[in-house]
Amino acid sequence: MNCSDRVSREQSGNGGSRQRVDWNDRLFRALTGLACWIIVLMVLLIVGKIAYHGKDRLSWDFLTMAPEEGMTAGGIFPAIYGTALLVILMTIAVVPLGVMVAIYLNEYSSHTSAIYKVTRLAVTNLAGVPSIVFGLFGLGFFVQGIGGSIDRVFYGGQLVFGQPAIIWAALTLAVLTLPVVILTTEDTLRAIPNELREASMALGATKFQTIMRTVLPQASAGILTGTILAVSRGAGEVAPILFTGAAYFLPELPHKLHSQFMELGYHIYVLSTQSPDVEATEPILYSTVFVLLALTFFLNLVAIIIRSRMRTKLRRAA
Repeated sequence: MNCSDRVSREQSGNGGSRQRVDWNDRLFRALTGLACWIIVLMVLLIVGKIAYHGKDRLSWDFLTMAPEEGMTAGGIFPAIYGTALLVILMTIAVVPLGVMVAIYLNEYSSHTSAIYKVTRLAVTNLAGVPSIVFGLFGLGFFVQGIGGSIDRVFYGGQLVFGQPAIIWAALTLAVLTLPVVILTTEDTLRAIPNELREASMALGATKFQTIMRTVLPQASAGILTGTILAVSRGAGEVAPILFTGAAYFLPELPHKLHSQFMELGYHIYVLSTQSPDVEATEPILYSTVFVLLALTFFLNLVAIIIRSRMRTKLRRAA
C-alpha cells in the first residue's frame, strides 16, 4: 500500500466519522425538541379541556356572585377574593424574609461556617417536606400557639385569633414557599460579579450601602422570579390551608386578619369530593378550575411585567 492510498483511506474514514457525528447531533436535537413540544402540548391539552368543559358556566354573574347553599348555584366571587388576598398576604410575608436569608447566606456568612451549613440544611429539608405537614404545623404553631397566646394576653381568653384564619393560612403558605424564594434569590446574588461589589467599596461605600444600592438593584429581576414561583406554588396549594383558615361555605368576604375565607383550590376539592350531585356540579367544577388557572396566570403576568420593566431600567442605567 502506497502513501497516497493510505491518505485517501484516512480521509474517507474521517468523513464517515463526521457524518456519524452529524446524524447523532440531528437525532439528539430532534429528541430534545420533541420533548419541548410534548410539554407545550400537555399544557394546551389541560387548559383546552378545562376551557371546553367550563365555558358554558362562565359568566359575569358566576364571577361576581356568592355561592348558594348546595354549591350548585350562584358564583365564586368570595373564593376569588379569598385566593387573591391569601396570595398577597403570603407574598408580603415570604419575600422580605426569604431575601434577607439569601443576603446573609451569600453576602455575609462563610460557606464553611456552622450557621451556613445548618441554614442550608434547614432550607433543603423545608423544600422536601410534604405540604400536608405544613398544614399540621400551621395548626399547632400559628393557630393554637401564637393565636392562642394572643387571645390569652389581649382578649382574656376569648376565641379571636386562636382559630383558623386567613392570616395563619398565609403565614403557613409563606413557610411552604420560603425555600423557593431563598434559593432563587441566592442564585441571583451569586451571579452578580464581585467586581461591582469591590468597585463600590473602593469608592468608600460600606457593606450595607453596597448591598442596598448596587447588589439588590441588580438582583431585583431574580427576586421577582422567586416571587413568581412562590405565587404559582402557593395559589394552588390546598393541604396547608385545610386546617389553618379555609372554609367550606362562607359567602361573606374576609374583612379582618382573623376571618375565615373561601379559596378556589379548596372550593374545587369540595366540589369534586363532597357534592351529592356530581353531574350538576361538574360544569361549576371545570369553570372554577379555569378561573383558578386564569387568576394564577394573571398574578404571574403582573410580576413578569414588573420584572421586565426593572430589567429595562437597569439596561438603560448601564
